[in-house]
This record gives sequence, structure tokens and C-alpha cells, in this order.
Amino acid sequence: MPRVALIAHDDEKPVVVSLAREYESVLSTFDLVGTGTTGERITEETGLAVERKESGPIGGDTQIGAEVVEGDIDGIVFLRDPLTAQPHEPDITALLRLCDVHDVPMATTRTSAEYLLDGLADDAGHEG
Repeated sequence: MPRVALIAHDDEKPVVVSLAREYESVLSTFDLVGTGTTGERITEETGLAVERKESGPIGGDTQIGAEVVEGDIDGIVFLRDPLTAQPHEPDITALLRLCDVHDVPMATTRTSAEYLLDGLADDAGHEG
């Protein structure tokens, strides 16, 4: 079962929730992990089970990065706000570097997230 991390900057949280609703049947067959608030919102608004790490500002993205290093993450959806990200929001740079080093796909927009999820679903034998 694919393990996918879900992270979103504050302004992108509604987008990641919308994506999770649209892909709920596929995501329900994945092992999901998320940063604190993003994971909470997805669980509350979709019913999907999301293992919650700490919130991004206090290290949740770093916890997910450690799973990338260990080979436990198959893909990351990190919907970021490239124009108005706030200082308290997780920084994508370190996580992106780890994904590049360990050849783990990361999607940073809704469209790229759809491709990532469809690809993982295809690899796992699910239809998107």
C-alpha cells in the first residue's frame, strides 16, 4: 500500500482538502501521513485516516523528511503558497532536497498532485 504525505501551507489547506475529497476512494487505500493541522482538516472534512505528525512550524515536515530518508514514503503532496507563505509555515527546501536525493516524487500544485496520486494508484492497481 503506498504511503503518501500530505502537507499544505495555510492558504492551500482548502485545496488539499478538496483534492482529498475528489480522491477519497483512492486515498482510502493508501497509508496517509500529514502535518498536524493539514492532517486534522483532511480527517475532519473527509473521514480519511491520516497519521498526524507535529504541525509544520514545530517539525512535522522534518518528521516526514525522516520517513523519506528511511524509505517509508512513496510520494509527497506539498501544496505551498509560492507568493505569500508565512514565516511560521514549513519550508519546502529541505524536504524537496531529501525527495530529490531519495528519488521520491513531490507534487507542489493541485495538478501535479493529481498526476502523482494517479500514478501511485496505477502502480498499486487502483483506478483513480
